[in-house]
Amino acid sequence: MTSRTDDRSISELVGQASEQISHLVRDEMRLAAKEIGEKGKRAGIGAGLFGGAGLFAFLGLGVLITSAILALSLVLAPWLAALLVGAALLLIAGVASLVGKKQIDAATPPIPEEAAEGVKTDIATVKKGLHR
Repeated sequence: MTSRTDDRSISELVGQASEQISHLVRDEMRLAAKEIGEKGKRAGIGAGLFGGAGLFAFLGLGVLITSAILALSLVLAPWLAALLVGAALLLIAGVASLVGKKQIDAATPPIPEEAAEGVKTDIATVKKGLHR
């Protein structure tokens, strides 16, 4: 068995390893930044497409409402058909707002009450244990 000796000292080897590690870390950071940038770009495009879809859905809803008015105007006077559809939409909006208000009231204040009670119980238990 022959051993090969290297002219480099331990400190040179450690320095070289440190340099290689820092180079590797920088390369990994560049790769991560590039990947995040690409994902951010895709997320932006997706958000834009969702926004466009929402716009078209809104326009489609308007067309459906107009269709309902026109269909009713075959049976009723056009002004009465529009009035009935408008009243129905306001009724739906009113019910949705009442349900939404009820949900918001149930969610406020935004304090985790059960968790706070659990912490208070834990503190009381620890205090009781310390006084023994």
